[in-house]
Amino acid sequence: MLRLPGRDHQHAPAAAARPRHVGLIMDGNRRWARMAGMASPSIGHRVGAEHLGDLLGWLQARDIDHASVYVLSANNIRKRTGEELDYLFTLIETVVPQKVRASGHWQLHIAGDLGLLPAASRAALDAAVAETVHRPGHLTLAIGYDPQQEIVDAVRRLLPRGNLSADDLTDAITASLPGGPIKDIDLVIRTSGERRISGFFPWQSGRAEIHFSDKMWPAFTEHDLDLALADYARRQRRGSPAAL
Repeated sequence: MLRLPGRDHQHAPAAAARPRHVGLIMDGNRRWARMAGMASPSIGHRVGAEHLGDLLGWLQARDIDHASVYVLSANNIRKRTGEELDYLFTLIETVVPQKVRASGHWQLHIAGDLGLLPAASRAALDAAVAETVHRPGHLTLAIGYDPQQEIVDAVRRLLPRGNLSADDLTDAITASLPGGPIKDIDLVIRTSGERRISGFFPWQSGRAEIHFSDKMWPAFTEHDLDLALADYARRQRRGSPAAL
């Protein structure tokens, strides 16, 4: 057999690319409840909140230590009223902090205006943030979140620093945003079949790959996460320089 110089040994295939930071828009809770014949669509919100604990375990098992999850926008708080909103606040006050604490791995960060929440919900989230400091994983929850306001606030904090170059300003805005130490999101997953990201961390997701799942969030499985990660890996391979 003719052997070309330098080609005597086959190279092992490169490991699949893995996102360092995964974002999730957990959509479809109410539709899932209606499709499942639940007595109230709000039951879907509870099941969806409980399901957050599953996601945190799946990510940890795959050595993904940075995650951002859309929980409740400022616009939704302003538009919704009454029993459903009170129920969401109760879940944010009880189930969400409990799932983060129980993981033993995730440090909680909040992005958004907690002033839009009742005092008890704010206190519960603040306590969870304090109790999970120094954990190795970083989870940012968007609660009372307004994407434009987040960027406006970041710029305002930087105004006293005077003139900055474009690159320095970009880096400074990124560093000043709430969340863990790794701000840039590599992969955004949206459930429920919607093909939009609805203002999900627009600055941090500027270069992210987007994966849309047709599953409603409560029905999203560990296998569905692996499909999203495989989709991300394929796109990274397509975007890589051709091997010599």
